[in-house]
Amino acid sequence: MLDATDADGLTVGQVSTRLGVTVRALHHWDEIGLARPSLRTAAGYRLYTAGDLERLHRIVVYREIGLGLDRIRAILDDSTADVPGALRAQRTQVAERIDRLQQLSAGLDRMIDAHDRGLLLTIEQQAAIFGPQWNPDWPAQARQRYGDTTQWRQYAERSASRGPEEWQAIADAVAGLDRALGDAMDAGVTPGSPEANQLVERHREVFASYFPLTRQMQVCLGRMYEADPGFAAHYDGIRAGLATWFRRIIDASARAHSIDPDTATWQ
Repeated sequence: MLDATDADGLTVGQVSTRLGVTVRALHHWDEIGLARPSLRTAAGYRLYTAGDLERLHRIVVYREIGLGLDRIRAILDDSTADVPGALRAQRTQVAERIDRLQQLSAGLDRMIDAHDRGLLLTIEQQAAIFGPQWNPDWPAQARQRYGDTTQWRQYAERSASRGPEEWQAIADAVAGLDRALGDAMDAGVTPGSPEANQLVERHREVFASYFPLTRQMQVCLGRMYEADPGFAAHYDGIRAGLATWFRRIIDASARAHSIDPDTATWQ
């Protein structure tokens, strides 16, 4: 491949083609004194000899393994340079970079999986964390229904970084809120009272584990808790009438923040 001689050098374009290096890079290396052509034509055009090409080939190899230009210059120009030591050090850096890239790849796989599945837990883990009433088909149904929304993307990004312990903590927080709602209803807490408003804020904080919840979005959830048979059965299973009471305390809190529950939308 390197068939140029001192008598008939190769032009910049020819070297660029042979070594797969841009003309701009060759000009730059010439300007900084890293790899200067030994010959010039009568018209002043650069010509590279076989020796020049050998140096350029080493530069290309060293650059491909990640060495910087200053380090390459030192290796090429210093006869006492510890070339094997420099290469071993570079190999260590490459290995570290590969490890980081592998971790990044694994993280990307989890993120993709979370966007597709929503919940990165086995069926056994889901049952252990969320209880026997949990339906493992629910995440897939939610993905089908909400997969194109901003909230699903936010939920998936949170889910990608969570393991069983984090989900257990969230499940415990949800169960604690459910108990507090039932106890407050039993105690006669009225919508709009400080105690009721505190529970509404607690609901927003717990729900933020899935995605940020605005007050208007919370009103929409309150309606769904009361109207959807599955959610209504869940809350009314805690206390009879709890789904409606929960919706009422959410609506009262919204009004206190100048939001009309009758016109609130998912935003």
